[in-house]
Amino acid sequence: MPSNFPYPDDYRKASDFIYSYRGSEATFNVYRRELERLLQWCWHVALKSVTDLNRQDIENYIYFCQRPYAEWIGTKTLDRFISSGGQRVINPEWRPFVSSVSKFQFQAGKRALTKDFLLSQSAVKAIFAVLSSFYNYLIQENYVTANPVSQMRQKSKFLRTQQGQSPIRRLSELQWSYVLETAEQLATSEPNKHERTLFIMNALFGMYLRISELASSARWQPQMGHFFRDMDNNWWFKTVGKGNKERNITVSDAMLAALRRYRTSLELPELPASGEGTPLLLKNKGTGAITSTRQIRMIVQDCFDQACARMEKDDLKDDSEQLKAATVHWLRHTGISEDVKHRPREHVRDDAGHGSSAITDRYIDVELRARHASGKKKVIKPEL
Repeated sequence: MPSNFPYPDDYRKASDFIYSYRGSEATFNVYRRELERLLQWCWHVALKSVTDLNRQDIENYIYFCQRPYAEWIGTKTLDRFISSGGQRVINPEWRPFVSSVSKFQFQAGKRALTKDFLLSQSAVKAIFAVLSSFYNYLIQENYVTANPVSQMRQKSKFLRTQQGQSPIRRLSELQWSYVLETAEQLATSEPNKHERTLFIMNALFGMYLRISELASSARWQPQMGHFFRDMDNNWWFKTVGKGNKERNITVSDAMLAALRRYRTSLELPELPASGEGTPLLLKNKGTGAITSTRQIRMIVQDCFDQACARMEKDDLKDDSEQLKAATVHWLRHTGISEDVKHRPREHVRDDAGHGSSAITDRYIDVELRARHASGKKKVIKPEL
């Protein structure tokens, strides 16, 4: 820790707090980001320790996050530290806040500008959640006596509530058919490279996997042996998802066929042996498992891009434009949405790893369709 930190105890407490979340990379990164911003603001803007912040300070901090100084905003996500002369040093280009554009806007040629920075509602929610948890921790550590976040009486001026059910972002049946056909064509033309692509697409859709459940990490290393057969000859896939929760996912006949094809391309027996340690996703070059979720995103995005090109060639421009906005996570949403139409929701809930049936219910859009159908024909100008 640098000796010029104005409040070294703040730094130590924050470090100890986020270290407890090291088991989940995604959660750790969120908590680290929020506490970095808070400490930077405390030390360089408010000129206070976190122990001195009150309810009004927290409000001022959130206002700051909504409109940070221009020099605090970057236009791309960068590593906080870089290697220089064999040492790990601070990256002078790193910024606490990042202005971004959507994938669709980027493909259309728009680039992020610092003046366009906008703090999303999900980001505001993260501030409240992380800071409240942090202050509860500090209370337990006898570092502070009160939680200024919980003392705020008007959080509603920062947080919007959603009335009704928001649409689930997913692919249409036509879009998914083009994406899957594209993956199959790629696997046929370049099997050494794209049989893995096809398996990834099948796994994300067919087992509702999150991208973090496919990449190998310190928390979880997906292996072929995590596909297993029970006493009734039924196949399952074991994974560890959000909250470090382990679950077993139903493996359909179609998914089992996809596994057989993928393993055959790797010159492995059609089905894995019990406890087989072969990584689920192998690198194309070198040895070992894929550890980068970014690499998996790039594989999926390449498949999406080629599917879009095929749709445009087939004069399906509107569908292609919609597909350009899709992300990897849409495949999980699409798989759940399709299955909940004909499977018991409790079964889908458990395979998806949802914490409650209420989350799964969001994928049942019968009421939304009926609501739209009832309002679609309403007139504005009466017929006389």
